[in-house]
Amino acid sequence: MSSSKLLKPAKQLLRVIPARAYIQLYYFAKFGKVCDLRNPSTFNEKLQWLKVNYRLPEHSNLVDKYAVKKIVADEIGEEHVIPTLAVYESAEDIDFDTLPESFVLKCTHDSEGVALVKNKSCVDVTEIRSRLRLALKQNFYYIGREPHYRHVAPRIIAEPFIKDDQHDQLLDYKFFCFDGEVKAIFIASGRGSESMKFDYFDADFNSLEIRQSYPNSKVPPAKPNGYEKMLDIAKKLSKGHPHVRVDLYEVNGHVYFGELTFFHFSGFAPFRPSKWDEIWGGWLNLPEKANPLVGAP
Repeated sequence: MSSSKLLKPAKQLLRVIPARAYIQLYYFAKFGKVCDLRNPSTFNEKLQWLKVNYRLPEHSNLVDKYAVKKIVADEIGEEHVIPTLAVYESAEDIDFDTLPESFVLKCTHDSEGVALVKNKSCVDVTEIRSRLRLALKQNFYYIGREPHYRHVAPRIIAEPFIKDDQHDQLLDYKFFCFDGEVKAIFIASGRGSESMKFDYFDADFNSLEIRQSYPNSKVPPAKPNGYEKMLDIAKKLSKGHPHVRVDLYEVNGHVYFGELTFFHFSGFAPFRPSKWDEIWGGWLNLPEKANPLVGAP
């Protein structure tokens, strides 16, 4: 039997594995050790604990890229939310003729179903529909057992293509927040390219010697002009959450909301050096009382 024919039943088997067992298997594969879910101490261990012990129904709206916009607009102002041009239930519903020359299509229920369209006349519409159609069929929950994604409605939204005139790319500023307090950030540059870089800083924008998944830049990015505004927004949006990563953009001096991420790299990305996993774990205070959803795996 070919590997492609084996892949589908293998994926189906992984879907029926209980969350705790799946997490332990995945964690061991990434870290070479068992995840301590009884007495977690590292950041990545505590993220796994939160997956199986702390689930609130409203979290699904906070990771839904469409539903979260109204919540965020009510909290920090509509001017910080990227407008929605259209919402589609299927890839076939996308009306490319009514969209502007440049735009972004993204799925509301995952982190991978994205199409950046800089020039509508140069894109393969059939390929984009095919890619988004496949993304809509995926339940992002089963990849890392992040419970918030399990019941997010799969849709596609269209947004304006935003571009910062000061850079040849859109830098992604990600704030690591712990109940309203920003402890660290990382800046993602070169997104979607072979030159992708991650650079880490503390809340005072001092560079941190941390590597995760991608290398650091030879010259770290400069502090954005709207950094203080970003800090204020990140603090407001993270208040009341043990941990959430608040992703923001600065475009021509204006700050835009990106998304909320409750499980950074799903808690499966080792830190280099490893001491930072312990340090960040010390910042994350777990709820005293577990709150799993009834009937959750």
